[in-house]
Amino acid sequence: MKPIKWGFSALLLALTSLWLFADTFLPQPLTYFSFRHVFMQYTGVIAIGVMSVVMLLALRPTWLERPLNGLDKMYRLHKWLGITALVFSVIHWWWATGTKWMVGWGWLERPAQRRQGASPTGVEQWLHGQRELAELLGEWAFYAVVIFLILALVKRFPYHWFKRTHKWIAVPYLMLVYHALVLTRFNYWLEPLGWVMAVLLLGGTAAAVVVFTGRVGRSRRVPGTITSLEYYPGLHTLEAGITLVPGWRGHRPGQFAFVTSNLTEGAHPYTIASAWQPASRHIHFIVKELGDHTRRLKARLKVGMPVSVEGPYGCFDFDDGKKRQIWIGAGIGITPFIARMKELAEDPGPVVVDLFHVSSEVDDTAFDKLRADARAAKVNLYLHLTPRDGRLTPEKIRTAVPDWGTASMWFCGPAAFGSALRKDFLANGLSAGDFHQELFSMR
Repeated sequence: MKPIKWGFSALLLALTSLWLFADTFLPQPLTYFSFRHVFMQYTGVIAIGVMSVVMLLALRPTWLERPLNGLDKMYRLHKWLGITALVFSVIHWWWATGTKWMVGWGWLERPAQRRQGASPTGVEQWLHGQRELAELLGEWAFYAVVIFLILALVKRFPYHWFKRTHKWIAVPYLMLVYHALVLTRFNYWLEPLGWVMAVLLLGGTAAAVVVFTGRVGRSRRVPGTITSLEYYPGLHTLEAGITLVPGWRGHRPGQFAFVTSNLTEGAHPYTIASAWQPASRHIHFIVKELGDHTRRLKARLKVGMPVSVEGPYGCFDFDDGKKRQIWIGAGIGITPFIARMKELAEDPGPVVVDLFHVSSEVDDTAFDKLRADARAAKVNLYLHLTPRDGRLTPEKIRTAVPDWGTASMWFCGPAAFGSALRKDFLANGLSAGDFHQELFSMR
């Protein structure tokens, strides 16, 4: 989590510092309206600057994966920044609109208009003439952005509707870019703040076009055909085998991809459940029935059906140089570990692995396959069935693996479970850098 916390803090600090270099929170004379003017400029700069970075992150830039520790973490940063943009936008809107209401209600007295100096010329004059339109478009764009961001944050809003509507946020964003260009103080553009904002607005505008036209990740998409399907009724999961056409970049166990089987539904992210074999170009995904879309897959997917696979993404790749590792896969979180065991069966390596699989459901066929994969990879498997064994606790893990202190831990499963394990093991001496957790949530 540290990389995204640092990235989040660094962005806000950088924009605030650049703004303070160009302006001040203590204008002279200091009145309600003089402070309102500079504070609106500040909140506007933060809101549109952060929103521009949100648009850029929506492109899934792979060059940022390693610094931010994976696309799953990048999407967490995307979410945090979206919430930040929403908060600063609401504050900006209130100081603009709320002040007008308070003047209308008689709570505030509008200050007398100060005599202007020399009339603006050139670009500044043109911008000045656009103010009324920019204010109108900015207000309506704000309302649209608020609706889109709230829908994105409400988990009960169906994923397929989220995918369809979320791209439309690009339209009000472009309106807000125009709003910012016109209403940002002209002298800011002559300062480092303006230069940075210009880069962010240009980048955000380009990103908005890519998002709206559905071209995100297009260069990393490879067509494929479903070649096998197997359903595990006890676990309510479906395993799909796909043969890809030439062009897949290859993947590391633990990475994931976006799979499209229905253009109307759009792409869904799934962890890859197989090691990469260039000769066969075969790739497997295991999907748990967790929502309307995944529950329909068993009936809708057919062998021979064309699909599109985009990726790979993620840095949950088991590459930490440790000679001993402890893996914990809860529920469908077992998927990345299956892929890694497939790779270890072909190329064992020196690492010693203890795998804990936590499940509240039972499927003998699936578990027999899991045991076979563990034997082939020489992995110590602990199958922990919660109806029989109760909750898997840190104490149970430490009892099973006495030399856990020399190992790194890799967790994939419910976020709350992972956070509880991380807190306990760090309190007992595990280094924070030795606990790896995938935050597999795209919204």
